[in-house]
Amino acid sequence: MNALVALCHFCELHGPRTLFCTEAVHPPSPSPPQPGPVIPGDRDREVDREGEGLTMRANSSATQRADMCEGCRSLPASHPGFVSVDSETGIRYLSHQHPRQQQLFSVVRQACVRSLSCEVCPGREGPIFFGDEQHGFVFSHTFFIKDSLARGFQRWYSIVVVAMDRIYLINSWPFLLRHLRLTIQSLQNTALKVFDSEQCVCPQRAVRMNSAFSPAVFPHQRSGNAARSLTSLTQHPNLWASLHSSFSWLLKACGSRLTEKLLEGAPTEDTLVLIERQTEQEEEMSGWDGAEGGGSNPQPSQSESVQAKDFQFDDGRQEDLLGPKFKSLRHLRQVLGASDFRQLAWHVLMGNQVIWRGADPGLIQSAFNVLKALLPVGCVRAVPYSPHYEEAYRCNFLGLSPDVPIPAHVSSSEFSMLVDVLNVERGCVNPVSDDDILSLYQFNISSANTQPTDKGPTLLNKIDVALSNENLSVEVVSLCLLCLKEEWMNKVKVLFKFSKVDGRGKEDTQKVLALLGATGPGEEDNVRLLKFWMTGLSKLYKSHLMTAVRGGERTLSQ
Repeated sequence: MNALVALCHFCELHGPRTLFCTEAVHPPSPSPPQPGPVIPGDRDREVDREGEGLTMRANSSATQRADMCEGCRSLPASHPGFVSVDSETGIRYLSHQHPRQQQLFSVVRQACVRSLSCEVCPGREGPIFFGDEQHGFVFSHTFFIKDSLARGFQRWYSIVVVAMDRIYLINSWPFLLRHLRLTIQSLQNTALKVFDSEQCVCPQRAVRMNSAFSPAVFPHQRSGNAARSLTSLTQHPNLWASLHSSFSWLLKACGSRLTEKLLEGAPTEDTLVLIERQTEQEEEMSGWDGAEGGGSNPQPSQSESVQAKDFQFDDGRQEDLLGPKFKSLRHLRQVLGASDFRQLAWHVLMGNQVIWRGADPGLIQSAFNVLKALLPVGCVRAVPYSPHYEEAYRCNFLGLSPDVPIPAHVSSSEFSMLVDVLNVERGCVNPVSDDDILSLYQFNISSANTQPTDKGPTLLNKIDVALSNENLSVEVVSLCLLCLKEEWMNKVKVLFKFSKVDGRGKEDTQKVLALLGATGPGEEDNVRLLKFWMTGLSKLYKSHLMTAVRGGERTLSQ
């Protein structure tokens, strides 16, 4: 992340001061070779000069330290600072009291002064955003630290994140707020313990009430301890090294959570839904962290948190699953058989609840992983493994432990399907490969649905043809499935616009279905699939359509 994190302090004697600063230094880009002889040792000397940057900066700022008190100083003048190197990217994270570059020093100095003077939120504690194009944009969080010798028994600090990218910094607000609050709470809790212990030894409130008060000599009445360092307030021996680790991780994590991706054309519905879900999840987490008041904050249930985090599996998580697992839709079809797989895929496409019950959570999770590829992201609501049954409105993929009973209204419903995963008793003790799932498990599929699944929907027929074609690799089948989903999502958009937004009648809707190729054999399944997939449309798309229709109505009325 191209940003800088700094800890600032409002000194009672010298005003706002920067205490500690962490910046990211990117490795230099390789330059083309220059003609002429190469002098040995030049590159080594350049690297040495880069490594000496912190020490040179520390020594050159000796004149600035002359007017510093104990509360304004973090590291000694001879301290070289802290350096951490990211082995993956080569980025170095450097920490010292001030930035290395003079331009950054001025930017951080201005951010420090504004964060501890004019740019504060109500109550003087909390986050705020300010800045401009010239001096950079700042995310600032002010807070108090308890001190038995300070005015009001507390000192004022702030942590600022300075960056030139306003949009990136605003989008990182929930992440920065959540993790900076953890650092701030750790500092406050540690200082509070020191404050309580000092008050037990010598209560300062009674001492001040019994002594004559004079503003001119107020600092000297505290035995010259008007300015105490943060290390003294927290009694943390490795405070600055700990802050360096925290700030370095914050810069690295904040830089890797948001990445730029080149999109050819408009974003797909899956992309929009993923963005919306990530935004909602971050808002919920920041809402729980920022909730105030005497009442208890509502915490999400276990199934809700699992559902929120598990809306999509990636390849990395699939590889992390231990034990036997399904690798692809074709692999699942080979294990279950063509007939049982078609019945299972039919229930998935229709939006029915698919329940897997067994003792191996990794196997069940891998089955959901490959089955989710049949649906748009917005139609997936999964609880990978639960100790109790969850209703169909909460999830359409549900994993259960083997001892969980299925309610009678579910087992008798035609809108659900149960797959029991049973362990196979083996008489021999020869080791079995994890790929040979049939030698380890037996799969019993049951459903109250009596409707034949051999006619449709049309999408399922095309998927079945692609999976049964052994000449197509797994990668080609995945791309084919992606194209088929995009094709049917476009049909869903047309039907949604025609029936839900425009409010056309049944006869006109039937003509649109014929135009979309959804009539004929399997028409009932096609219509049911289209209606279920409407629930997977993004909120942004629906809002855009409604806004466009209302705008057109206003134009016609005028």
